[in-house]
Amino acid sequence: MAITYRPIGNDYSEEVINLILPIQQEEFNVQIDLSQQQDLLDIEQYYHQNGGGFWGAFDGDRLVGTIALVAYAADGGALRKMFVRKEYRGKEYGIATALLDTLLGYAATRGIRDIYLGTVNFLHAARRFYEKKGFDQVAVDQLPNAFPRMMVDDVFYHYHS
Repeated sequence: MAITYRPIGNDYSEEVINLILPIQQEEFNVQIDLSQQQDLLDIEQYYHQNGGGFWGAFDGDRLVGTIALVAYAADGGALRKMFVRKEYRGKEYGIATALLDTLLGYAATRGIRDIYLGTVNFLHAARRFYEKKGFDQVAVDQLPNAFPRMMVDDVFYHYHS
């Protein structure tokens, strides 16, 4: 299996929604729906327009993972929408690491040195992943004012390059 990684835009909105919503709602029982994630309906405006990005991991033509960066300041960004299909998770595939490396590499080229993210307390595997990759947990009052917070998030991390 050769996984490929590439930037994606609005032409993939439906596939992104069909990947992310079932993971959030069915697999992890996070109380969120599409109405709270309007960014997925206009990826190009929300992510690309201000210098961020949105990337997909593909097994052939099948979208199997996503990651996004909101550039909310010249040197600050928010990691968003990191999801990998259940059957593609794990070290043997390395998709999450490759997606994160793609985002961090892009951020470095844009001068984005501080990256924050929010997640949900009970997503222990995700939290361990971020911690292993050099993200430090921060209190909500340490988030930059411009950080685009999702209301379901209750644990926050910071990465400085």
